[in-house]
Amino acid sequence: EEDELLGAVILSRDTAQIAQMNHEMNRYRTLADELRRELDAKTQLPLPFRSVIGSSRAFVAVLRTAAQVARSNAAVCLTGESGTGKEVLAKAIHYSSPYAGGPLIKVNCAAIPETLLESELFGYEKGAFTHAIRSRPGRFEMGDGGTVFLDEIGEMDLSLQVKILRVLQEKEIERVGGTGSKKVDVRIVAATNRDLEAEVAAGRFRED
Repeated sequence: EEDELLGAVILSRDTAQIAQMNHEMNRYRTLADELRRELDAKTQLPLPFRSVIGSSRAFVAVLRTAAQVARSNAAVCLTGESGTGKEVLAKAIHYSSPYAGGPLIKVNCAAIPETLLESELFGYEKGAFTHAIRSRPGRFEMGDGGTVFLDEIGEMDLSLQVKILRVLQEKEIERVGGTGSKKVDVRIVAATNRDLEAEVAAGRFRED
C-alpha cells in the first residue's frame, strides 16, 4: 500500500499430483477412444451379433468373421473351451442367415446315448426296432428349412459321422429302418471343445 509491502499470498500446487492426474486423464481418454472404435465396429454387424456380449478387438474380429459366414449356407464348426459361448454364436449365425425363417434345432451329441443318437437325428420307421410302434421324424427333418446345431460333435462315433457326411454333401437323410432317402434343406452348425485336428490325427474323427 503506497509502495509499502504489507504481506504476501502464496498459491502452492503439487506438480507431481497434477502430472499424475494428466497421465490418468490421457489413459482414460485412450481407453474411451478404443472402446468407441470397438463399439462402432459392432454397430456394423447384423443385429443378432450386436447383442453378443464382448467388445475386445479380438472378439469383434471373431464376430465379424462369423457374420460373413452366416450370410452363406456353408456348414460351420465352432471350436473353443466349454463356457466360451459357442451356442450363443451359433444362434447369432442362424438368425443372421438365409435360414433365419426356419427352426433352430439343438442336439447335444454328448448327452444322447450313442445307440439312440442315430434315430434321434435321422428318425425311424414303424417297426424299425422293438419299441418303434409308430414312425417318427428325426432332428434333420424337423430342422428342414432351418439350422441344426450339433453341440459336442467331437463325441460322435465314426460310423455316425459317415451318415452326417451324406447330409453335408447330398442334403439327404434316411430314417432308421427306412428304404428310401429324403431331401432336407438344413444348415449344419457344429461345436466342440476338442482339438479336432488332434482327433483326426488319432483316427477318432473323420477329416472329410
